[in-house]
Amino acid sequence: MRSVYDVDVILLLATQMASKRRPAELAEIVAGVELVQGLQGTLPSVAKLRAAFSRLAMHGLVKAEGEGFMPTSTAQELCAAATRKKTYAERVAGVRERLAATDLADRHPDIQIEDAQWSAAIAAHRAAAEGAGRNELVPKPKADDARKRPGIGASTGPGLGQRKPLPARRRKD
Repeated sequence: MRSVYDVDVILLLATQMASKRRPAELAEIVAGVELVQGLQGTLPSVAKLRAAFSRLAMHGLVKAEGEGFMPTSTAQELCAAATRKKTYAERVAGVRERLAATDLADRHPDIQIEDAQWSAAIAAHRAAAEGAGRNELVPKPKADDARKRPGIGASTGPGLGQRKPLPARRRKD
């Protein structure tokens, strides 16, 4: 690949994440882009998404399957080293290095997705995020390390203090 943009790598990782079990729809890919990018509520522009998806398809990294999209075997090999233990920024950097080192030809068919379809997918993702349903692609909040567990040590709330010791055993005389 000649030039590797961050949007290309983010879109590739999002497509792979969204299409684990079946071909991913555009709204699922958009949710993955938001997760990989790490900035909730911030997405690349529709023109950047369209151009990046077209570049990935022409280089043979993304293919259309039915109504959805899947990464090809070449893309899965490139993203294989992006383990779950790494942060998303480390994953993006690693995949970007491997993409830059790989020589991919532009001989694959292009997949053109209209701006209206990207806009509809972004709107569907935002509507799903505001809805009552649970979004599996949203990162889980982490607990504070300084937080104390209830029942251990002194706390401020009622019933959260240290337990009372048992009464001493009475003698039978």
